[in-house]
Amino acid sequence: MRPREPVDGGQRDLFRARLDQIIALDHPRVRLARSIDWGLLERSFGTAYTDAPGRPPLSTRLMAGLAILKHMHDLSDKALCERWVENLYFQFFCGEAFFQHELPFDRSSLTRWRQRMGEDRLTALVQESLAVAVKTRAAKPTDFTRVIVDTTVQEKAISFPTDALLMHRARERLVRLAKTAGVDLLRPFP
Repeated sequence: MRPREPVDGGQRDLFRARLDQIIALDHPRVRLARSIDWGLLERSFGTAYTDAPGRPPLSTRLMAGLAILKHMHDLSDKALCERWVENLYFQFFCGEAFFQHELPFDRSSLTRWRQRMGEDRLTALVQESLAVAVKTRAAKPTDFTRVIVDTTVQEKAISFPTDALLMHRARERLVRLAKTAGVDLLRPFP
């Protein structure tokens, strides 16, 4: 079953204000949300859904928007969910029309969505991000011609348990135990 994408009929709610009437429309996240081709993402991610019975999946814009926000702000799933509930701009970015006071999904849905999408479909998300970066002039096409990978080798304080090292540690412990037990050793060990 494909996710039901919200259809904005422009209808007003008597008791709730629309997010686009509350927020600053020149905010960077609002401009970014308007420059992303959400239809392209819905088409590329829509192939992952089956027409099985059960609860309809969450909207593609919500889940893709959460994935983008997670990596933009380097957040864990838990921190992302907490910030989504309290941040109007996060909710607008993910396609909500009205402010939500609680999450419309369980936090584990993020993990399941990433697993369902797989690497090849998430590549479309990265490609759209790069296309938006070029379109908004945040990056130039020449920025993507060469990739520089930092392969600096750093020493680590890791010692591997070789046979000689294990024997040395065992000898040290035995000498220490012999001293505490008052056993005289034939040969002095340091």
